[in-house]
Amino acid sequence: MSQRVLVNQLQGLPDGTVSVSGWVETVRDQKKVQFVILRDETGAVQLVNPATRPPEDGTEQDAAALALTETISGLATGTFLTVTGELKHDERVKLGGVEIKLATLDIAAAANPETPIAADSSVDKRMDWRFLDLRQRRNNLIFRVQTTLEHAMRTYWIERDYIEIHSPKLMASPSESNAELFSLDYFEDKTAYLAQSPQFFKQMAQSAGFGKIFEIAPAFRADPSFTSRHATEFTSIDAEISWIDSHEDVARMQEELLQFAFQAVKDKHGAEIEELFGVEVQVPAIPFPRVPLAEALEIVKARGYEVPRTDGDLDPEGERQIAAWAQDTFGHQFVFVTDYHPQIRAFYHMRDEETGLTKSYDLLFNGVEITTGAQREHRVDILIEQAKEKGLDPEHLDFYLDFFRFGAPPHGGFGMGLARVLMLLLGESSIREVTYLFRGPTRLAP
Repeated sequence: MSQRVLVNQLQGLPDGTVSVSGWVETVRDQKKVQFVILRDETGAVQLVNPATRPPEDGTEQDAAALALTETISGLATGTFLTVTGELKHDERVKLGGVEIKLATLDIAAAANPETPIAADSSVDKRMDWRFLDLRQRRNNLIFRVQTTLEHAMRTYWIERDYIEIHSPKLMASPSESNAELFSLDYFEDKTAYLAQSPQFFKQMAQSAGFGKIFEIAPAFRADPSFTSRHATEFTSIDAEISWIDSHEDVARMQEELLQFAFQAVKDKHGAEIEELFGVEVQVPAIPFPRVPLAEALEIVKARGYEVPRTDGDLDPEGERQIAAWAQDTFGHQFVFVTDYHPQIRAFYHMRDEETGLTKSYDLLFNGVEITTGAQREHRVDILIEQAKEKGLDPEHLDFYLDFFRFGAPPHGGFGMGLARVLMLLLGESSIREVTYLFRGPTRLAP
């Protein structure tokens, strides 16, 4: 039995017998010759078979050749199969400069002849048949990019002696607020909640003396939003570090992380991203631009847009405007917006003693917020007061407050949405396109 060869290995092999496995992308069944485009997880190759048709005069034909021709004529798009044949290098072949002349074909699983989605199907229709949608080369690349991006971030952290944690996703109380929570029945008539973020447990690691930690894991928000950038389950990229002087230490770490990760993506996938997405991967220069929120609001107003929100924060159009300003002023696709009012920040964000503003930031990438970062308040008495200001009952936060009753270092960190980063990196219009299986208010399947 011939050993399976991946399509992307064929160009490096000499002419001779090979065996490849994959699924049928197209069939061109001509009278004298048949062509099959076979795709696997690494690429596509052209299969060729000189057609043997039933003779009109009744003369005897090669039964095996006739059967192979008939099998190819009946192939449906999506059929999974294994073929053996003679590999031939031919620069005239547009698809990789190689082709395989078929000898045998073994069907592993035949596909229904009518495919339920097409290139012009709606996003929702394609999400219904996501496994078929993912067979496209373009969509395959999304998750190769995701793999490289995550691996690069882990490499950055591990090379700098960070510890990876896996925090629980079942919680006895909210991780940030009582809003946007999924609750579920737990044992003995208890109620549990799906974690909105690993925030509390990231901070626990600082009190535990871990120093520098990261986590890449699911998070859940019962947010009924139907925008292109929201999901009810998403992958959150989180990091937390001890012994910082301000949120500036966190921001510096994050910009280094993103520069490192984007360079890895560009090195490995840059040419293919440009071919399939029409996007040139830009490795961001550091430092990223920074602008205080109050100044950002003035800049947006001067650009002719008045933010309608009453809480003093930027809205999506305001974010796009400040990102356009950063691009025009600094030629940069990233911008940190800093110094948020406590009213629009979580209770655990540290406040500047002089200004009263939080030591926090949002990071915008191509006009969309991808991150909230901050220095955390590590003094338990101040934490309690700030929780009360937010209308939270300290008794319900007792397990969290305990983390700070026995000493804690000054610390801070960030949370970043993986899908948003991928969406913006690849120039896609929705996180649905870059999420393996999207979850939203009306989607729980497949």
